[in-house]
Amino acid sequence: MRVCAVCSRAARGFYYTHQLRPDRYPTFAFCSMRCLNAGAAIAKRNRGMIDKSELEIQAIKAARRNLAEVLIELGLMAPFHDRKPEEIDRIVEACIDGFQDAMRREALNDDVPF
Repeated sequence: MRVCAVCSRAARGFYYTHQLRPDRYPTFAFCSMRCLNAGAAIAKRNRGMIDKSELEIQAIKAARRNLAEVLIELGLMAPFHDRKPEEIDRIVEACIDGFQDAMRREALNDDVPF
């Protein structure tokens, strides 16, 4: 199953290939037109690539400290002690993605009568 290149949700048939050149650029999948438009804008600015920005990379690294503090406080640090930073980053990103998905779902359930 492909995941959205912007929000990591399940992709739903929206694709972007920079300059329509699959021989030169990767094809990205998206979950919605909103993510497709955002991803296309990012790809256009970054010569066909969609990567984390430096700010996002720094924020994820900074969140490792908070995660470690909570794991120590709860006595759960031992299983994570020898993990690679990339594995810890996946945990942080999964938490961020879950939080954002829940917020989106809640925002869409606004009981508008139309």
